[in-house]
Amino acid sequence: MTKIIQSEQIRPLQLQLIELLGACINEGASLGFYAPADVKQLTSYWQDIEASVAQNKRSLYAIFHGDTPIASVQLVPCQKQNGRHRAEVEKLIVHPHAQRQGLARKLMAALEADALQQGIKLLFLDTQTGDKSELFYQALGYQKSGQIPHFVTNSEGVFSSTSYYYKQLTS
Repeated sequence: MTKIIQSEQIRPLQLQLIELLGACINEGASLGFYAPADVKQLTSYWQDIEASVAQNKRSLYAIFHGDTPIASVQLVPCQKQNGRHRAEVEKLIVHPHAQRQGLARKLMAALEADALQQGIKLLFLDTQTGDKSELFYQALGYQKSGQIPHFVTNSEGVFSSTSYYYKQLTS
């Protein structure tokens, strides 16, 4: 079952969230960090997420195995007055040992349903061009709007493009 994680729940889960994100990074996911994952950087990242959730500037969704989060995704509504109908999808991650079980699809379904309840009608996201996630997002009905070359680098300094996707939500 997908749960919306409140800000006060993040700190007790912090070590598990660090392990989840770190495992995905170390398996080669392009998530804004270089492999091997640096615990200090990931700790700082999750502290920033906790603050953002507390300020109602993002929602964090997770799927648990027992008490351990094994997948998560974030919804970041636009804070601009003329953009309150849209939100960015960030950091869809599934632990490498839990992949190919439909968890990402469940997370995205919960996120999209919650977005609609919040009055959000347009979702957008970016992902590394050529990554397997592109096919996943396309299968969920996201449309590619373009790509930007040389958007990110890996730890060796090799550039990669990023692709942008969007989906208009209907009730």
